[in-house]
Amino acid sequence: MVEIVEKKILAQGLGTRIIQLEIKSPEISKKSHAGQFVVLMVSEKGERIPLTIVDKDEEKGTITLIFQEVGLTTKLLGKLKEGDFLYALTGPLGNPTEIKNYGKVILLGGGVGIAEIYPVEKALKEKGNYLIVILGARTKDLLILEEKIRKFADRVYITTDDGSYGRKGFVTDVLNELLGKDNFALVYAVGPISMMKKVSEITKDFKIRTIVSLNALMVDGTGMCGCCRVTVNKETKFSCIDGPEFEAQGIDWEELEKRTKMYQDKEAHICKLHNETTC
Repeated sequence: MVEIVEKKILAQGLGTRIIQLEIKSPEISKKSHAGQFVVLMVSEKGERIPLTIVDKDEEKGTITLIFQEVGLTTKLLGKLKEGDFLYALTGPLGNPTEIKNYGKVILLGGGVGIAEIYPVEKALKEKGNYLIVILGARTKDLLILEEKIRKFADRVYITTDDGSYGRKGFVTDVLNELLGKDNFALVYAVGPISMMKKVSEITKDFKIRTIVSLNALMVDGTGMCGCCRVTVNKETKFSCIDGPEFEAQGIDWEELEKRTKMYQDKEAHICKLHNETTC
């Protein structure tokens, strides 16, 4: 059993919430690195879900997780309070981000993907990189971690779909403009599949190395089930043990999009059984 020591509602709007949990896990806190994730179970009969390790405090023995309530499990997780316990937690899983001094780097975070670029941003800044960060959200109320991101970024651009904050439009609009004006060594992006796919298309034209972190469907998280298969450069990879990060321009994005939609009808049915009509 794993205790939740702190809970914060980071953002709320458009019928959804983004929640931050600080969880007691000394061993994972000691061993985790930027880019890695955990798999957790809310209850004994619940499903396993992967969540990025956003931050850690080795002195307190805690890790920080951030998630958006989008399905039954995340909604059940969102109902837990400080002092409640998760049934199970395992990690750190996946390969750490390759951290070194690249030079000029652009990081893009879309929606809750902002939480996933934050630990990478901190680690890259420690190596002396010049960082431009582009944040995107559907609306101002759903923008997260802006102040934390600004502490390590040299420049920050913000876009919202509805124009309620920053520039109206998408992170890819800003990316395209920046790449047309200057040279960059690396682009790192996390967000919706459609966003990461567009990023890979833009950076391919500019011949810039691009890394994305995939939130593929996972059951086991250790390479046993094969649920998180993704095709990269025509080879089958597993997001949990080969990733979660991959070279963006080698990914079969159409296949990945189809795989993420495989169980939508079943999830909707389960949500109705639990009276969660907004799943």
